[in-house]
Amino acid sequence: MATQAAQITVKPRAELGSRANKRLRDSGFVPGVIYGHKEAVVPVTLPKKEVTNHLNHGAHLFDLALEGKSEKVLVKEVQYDHLGIDVIHVDFARVSLDERVDVTVPVELKGEPKNEGDVVGVITQVINELELECLVTEIPNAIIVNVADMKIDDQITIADLKLPPGVKTNQDPDAVVVTFKEVKEEEAAPVEGETAEPEIIGRKPEEEAAAEGAAEEKK
Repeated sequence: MATQAAQITVKPRAELGSRANKRLRDSGFVPGVIYGHKEAVVPVTLPKKEVTNHLNHGAHLFDLALEGKSEKVLVKEVQYDHLGIDVIHVDFARVSLDERVDVTVPVELKGEPKNEGDVVGVITQVINELELECLVTEIPNAIIVNVADMKIDDQITIADLKLPPGVKTNQDPDAVVVTFKEVKEEEAAPVEGETAEPEIIGRKPEEEAAAEGAAEEKK
């Protein structure tokens, strides 16, 4: 299912600079810019709660209402704070609805493979995001990979993925996305009561003999 344009209302941002941006963030807003299509760069003020919610749900395409005008834009860059939690700035690029764009979407696993007898397997996801090229109106929310039918030692590559119609990727088709491998038991621990003699590093042969002699005298 393609991502629908997220609709939010934004305002022009008159004050620029780090101090003005801090005041903006403290009042529940986020600074951003709109650019592209050979038009002027427009600094804007975004409602933090709304834009964060849309980004957290995978939104790429936005319909920004600005002073009575609608701007179709694509998220180009999102800046987060030093903890990687709060959105502090968003860059948008103007797009046409018939335009093909490059985007990165998450890869999500669906289902759970069954273990075979006493053999226990573990799923390892190697690729978490996929770089796609598609129409701006056909950006998928995520690429879903069904792993329920995987068997021990199976792997799924990019070439095995079922991409939506009109969507393609230029990544290596042989790149492994997910594997299902047997969990190997760790080497058996020493039997209780058996202890290995510790090796004393750096002791010379004559020192070892002297130490053994001292031990005998103490008996």
